[in-house]
Amino acid sequence: KVLAENDQLRKEADDLGPRVELDYWKKKLSKFNYLVEQLKSPDVKAVLGVLTAAKSKLLKKWQALDIRITDAANEAKDNVKYLYSLEKYYDPLYNSDPVSMLDAIPGLINAIKMIQSISQYYNTSEKISSLFVKV
Repeated sequence: KVLAENDQLRKEADDLGPRVELDYWKKKLSKFNYLVEQLKSPDVKAVLGVLTAAKSKLLKKWQALDIRITDAANEAKDNVKYLYSLEKYYDPLYNSDPVSMLDAIPGLINAIKMIQSISQYYNTSEKISSLFVKV
């Protein structure tokens, strides 16, 4: 269910601001970290041992789901890390008058440019465009 929700397109208002983007990825990180921890539990390892010993066809499906969950957790972790780095640049957008906001804009643009060039997951035009719209 969590993976199905992860694959769906996000629908949200464009005027919510960049904090919403960070909150969204923090919630995803929490969900997927919980799932990853569950996958490492002794009970799950025991089930995997039984599936392996029985040479079950379910093992391939299980491994594919494990890979998808791990990848989604890595994406959320990476995105949270990079979005936290923007916080010092977008705080003035929330807390300052329009004239003071101008000083924060160049740093914010450069930080977003850096994210697009470095991030493994946040480098698509859709994600960067969504972030710019929120800014």
